Amino acid sequence: MKTVILANGEFPKAKTPLEILKSADKIICCDGAVNNLLDFGLEPSLIIGDLDSVSKTIKQKYQNIVNQVKEQNTNDLTKAVNWCVENNILEFDILGATGKREDHSIANISLLSQYMNKANVRIVSDYGVFIPIKKTTSFNSYIGQQVSIFAMTPNSKITSIGLKYPLENTKLENWWSGTLNEALSNKFSLEFNDGSYIVYLLS
Repeated sequence: MKTVILANGEFPKAKTPLEILKSADKIICCDGAVNNLLDFGLEPSLIIGDLDSVSKTIKQKYQNIVNQVKEQNTNDLTKAVNWCVENNILEFDILGATGKREDHSIANISLLSQYMNKANVRIVSDYGVFIPIKKTTSFNSYIGQQVSIFAMTPNSKITSIGLKYPLENTKLENWWSGTLNEALSNKFSLEFNDGSYIVYLLS
């Protein structure tokens, strides 16, 4: 079963995320994201969050699939991820996690470093995909694909194979340090012994 979490950022417009959304077996909406989903013509499987952006009409119509979580220690996206894990859904894509507000986008992307300890997860935007990794990983790619690497544990060291600007046991001490690289073939790999990273692949 293919599961998508739809966050309340910019609703997808590009072909890839829209195809993911339309082919999903289960769509979990974070709070007000349900408004955009309904406007698009699709139905939610679950609506979760503090529900401050959901109308009474929608709450009543979908009362059987509404899960109101009032605590404010986590954002609605994390509430949705936790629900998935608690219900043994351990693989899903997140859409709508970027756009509108840059601070929300940065927070949602950074949260991947926590989510990956619970599930196989990625964020797909209109422009590319963010993939968290915590072990040596190979990626399918194409010649010239733009690649950026963000260290979530700056003291760790990483080595790349198959990128235009090679990393050799390198510490990525700043957010920009591993950005704007490029794949040289249809595959590249990142090798490291500890730490965690978020890899961005431009579509």
